Amino acid sequence: MSMNEQPGRTDERTFLVVVDQSPEMRNALRYACRRAKRTGGRVALLYVMDPPEGQQWGAVVDLMREEARQQAEDVVARHADTAVTLTGQPPTIHIREGTSRDELVKLVVEDRSISVLVLGSSSSGEGPGPLVTAFAGKLGGQLRIPLTIVPGALSEAEIDAIS
Repeated sequence: MSMNEQPGRTDERTFLVVVDQSPEMRNALRYACRRAKRTGGRVALLYVMDPPEGQQWGAVVDLMREEARQQAEDVVARHADTAVTLTGQPPTIHIREGTSRDELVKLVVEDRSISVLVLGSSSSGEGPGPLVTAFAGKLGGQLRIPLTIVPGALSEAEIDAIS
């Protein structure tokens, strides 16, 4: 790597997807992967673990944290395989502990290579989802990057047609 090729460089578009268990996340991932491949960019995945709850002994907290980390790695690995299949390259993976909203804002501030946040909106009648609601509303001003919202009701063919 030469002196002017720093990690997190901003000349390459990086599409960030927040990994969770929601069905709409798969749509966001597919869209991000197809856009990254088309534009010569990359995909980054963020998984945020909940912090251990309650007042536990140190060893118990450590065990809970280790189990949560293993689960996070398993979930992210499945989606990373999808990203490799769709883009031909491994995604950047970020696993953090805290609240999704807070850790997402911190990551976007810290990693200047992230250029687009891609979120999936829920197709259920319960609203678009907490992150979409937060960042499409009051917290949108905290992002320094564009937000792309992929409707959860889109089929793979429809996503492919628009990406």
